[in-house]
Amino acid sequence: VQLQACGGGLVQAGDSLRLSCAASGRTFSQSVMGWFRQAPGKEREFVAALSYSGSITYYAKSVEGRFTISRDNAKNTLYLQMNSLKPEDAANYFCAADRESRRTYTRATHYTRGTYHYWGQGTQVTVSS
Repeated sequence: VQLQACGGGLVQAGDSLRLSCAASGRTFSQSVMGWFRQAPGKEREFVAALSYSGSITYYAKSVEGRFTISRDNAKNTLYLQMNSLKPEDAANYFCAADRESRRTYTRATHYTRGTYHYWGQGTQVTVSS
């Protein structure tokens, strides 16, 4: 199983980027998936997640209203649309997936790194002011 993240880059504050995470080896259409990020010297932090059905989304307060997580089940690909980027959004962004299917979790569980068993390699986002 592999998660391949891409789409990062260098942008200016206020710009947009769309990250993609292509999954291979199995389907995740019925699994919780999410995005985390890690800035230099900081812990990896939660950014956004989808419930297993894709019908519920969860966001960190710092990105709510600016970022949108979505999934294309036909392409087995997870996305993160990032608008109105700020310098503090700069980080290495990781996609992640739960190995279980059709699991209903609490909100807090979606925010927890331990929920996710598969991780992508990260894609770097740099935002200049």
